[in-house]
Amino acid sequence: MWCWMNGEYVQSEDLRISPFDHGFLYGLGFFETFRTYGEDVFLWEEHCKRLQHALDDYHIVLPYSFVELLTVIRELDERSDGEDGYFRLNVSAGPHDIGLKPTSYTEPTVIIFRKSLPKMIRGQEKSAVWLNTKRNSPEQAIRHKSHHYANNVLARFEMPSLVEQEGFFVNAEGFVAEGITSNIFWVKDGEIYTPSIETGILPGITRQQVMQQVAVVEGFYTPEQLESADECFITTSIQELIPIRLLQGKNFLGNTGPVYKALHEQYVKSINDMKGRS
Repeated sequence: MWCWMNGEYVQSEDLRISPFDHGFLYGLGFFETFRTYGEDVFLWEEHCKRLQHALDDYHIVLPYSFVELLTVIRELDERSDGEDGYFRLNVSAGPHDIGLKPTSYTEPTVIIFRKSLPKMIRGQEKSAVWLNTKRNSPEQAIRHKSHHYANNVLARFEMPSLVEQEGFFVNAEGFVAEGITSNIFWVKDGEIYTPSIETGILPGITRQQVMQQVAVVEGFYTPEQLESADECFITTSIQELIPIRLLQGKNFLGNTGPVYKALHEQYVKSINDMKGRS
């Protein structure tokens, strides 16, 4: 498959990074995952802002503008028969001597990966389970989408597959946190709830979009409070809003939930409005 690295279009099998890259040596790197709709990325500016915040915190200087990177994304789709794609924009610190000496990273390794989108049927339900692995605490006040993914990988080992099921983390204090690859929402008596950012979760882009559409109560909640809900759904940038039907013996309304249906319809409308403006 076609990818792009540091200004060059390359086939995936030809990608090479230095073993001295501090993204490899110390896990110092950040990324965004998203998909295209037509020639555009939904909520592109929000993805860019989140990535830039992480880069600023860790003194990584991005040598390309986000306008240039969006042009690359469109070209990668064009090289793939014009089909929409699944993308990962990855920025690692770049090669440097062994040791924690740099005070800034001015030559990062920038890669845009593209692969075919997984099959997605809007409204297709998933089940969920509580994970034994606890959600770890972020290195800073607000979690970045970083190379520090061992906690997610450890949790993934508990799951036979993520295609039809999601794993739900609680944090060290026992409060509901997030999914392995998603943010969590639930509905009780018409009120929508989601864990606070202060539980250590990633501030998801789709999560943010949902919270701009409707009033959502953020807080610290126990698994029992979630299990008492009428509806539950999760959010990702790739699969949008996914209804949860079953959580370890607890049944929810799934894709028949009125709040889920209304929010997902609004989300899809926002995508179509973006496409209409392009």
